[in-house]
Amino acid sequence: MAKLKTLLLHPDPLVRRDLRQALSGAGFLSVLGEAVTAFEAMELIEAIPYGALFLSLDLPGGVSGLELAQMLSGRKNKPALVFLATGEGQAYAAFELGATDYLLWPASEERVQKTLAKLSEFKARFREVPMPEKWDEAQPQAVPDWDGGWADGDEKTVSLPLEDDEQDHFLSALKQAWDTNQARTPEIEKLAVSQDGRMFLVPYGQIVFVEAYEDYSYVHTAQQKYLTSYRVKYLEERLAPHRFFRVHRKYLVNLDMVTEIASLPGSNFMLRTAGRTRIELPISRRRIASLKQVLGF
Repeated sequence: MAKLKTLLLHPDPLVRRDLRQALSGAGFLSVLGEAVTAFEAMELIEAIPYGALFLSLDLPGGVSGLELAQMLSGRKNKPALVFLATGEGQAYAAFELGATDYLLWPASEERVQKTLAKLSEFKARFREVPMPEKWDEAQPQAVPDWDGGWADGDEKTVSLPLEDDEQDHFLSALKQAWDTNQARTPEIEKLAVSQDGRMFLVPYGQIVFVEAYEDYSYVHTAQQKYLTSYRVKYLEERLAPHRFFRVHRKYLVNLDMVTEIASLPGSNFMLRTAGRTRIELPISRRRIASLKQVLGF
């Protein structure tokens, strides 16, 4: 039977060591990682479908244990949260955020056993989420060059299906984005994202595309990739007025960042965007004339 994958999140290595020892006798748990900051924990959570987190209330890096719990609150399969604290002052807030338990640490063996009993009950209800698909970034892909051939490079290409009923909407959105006579809103809007314990304000105009990732999303610029707590649905609503288009359930593209259109075999076209990732969208033969009109060919 699969064990409940467990992450230990605490800035003190001695606490993590003692906690590992206290959990070693629980046959239904498997400790598969340690982290010091909420940002390290987020990266691990995206890579491993954890079922339980033991986390400190006070964490370095600007995001507390309670704030991390808030970020996880919208997940469909939220892991069990066991807070480690030195006092009872924040117990109410922890349980309001759905904590499975609240441990005053160091805790007695008897008290730890009560926590394990709660986790055992949680495990019976927990359904592990399958690992999301990821791009194979290790292998360079062949990409079409402008002479009609194919060239090897380190760029990545995302091939996306585009249904016939979506093509008119897409062409209309692309035409609006490429209409130089249209009044442009000054690019003062920015998206707040966190990276390595720091908060960045990314102008909408610098975002190339957004990639859905479970209950989170990656925001891609030409040079950087940020993991955010935003859902793509939310970003679609927020960015649609700024000429972003949902080309796929997983991808939201900034049409202002479409720099070129490349022809592909089979009368398909590929959007070339800023950065190393290209978005490939098949356009049917009956739409090619409309596409060329949009692009001024």
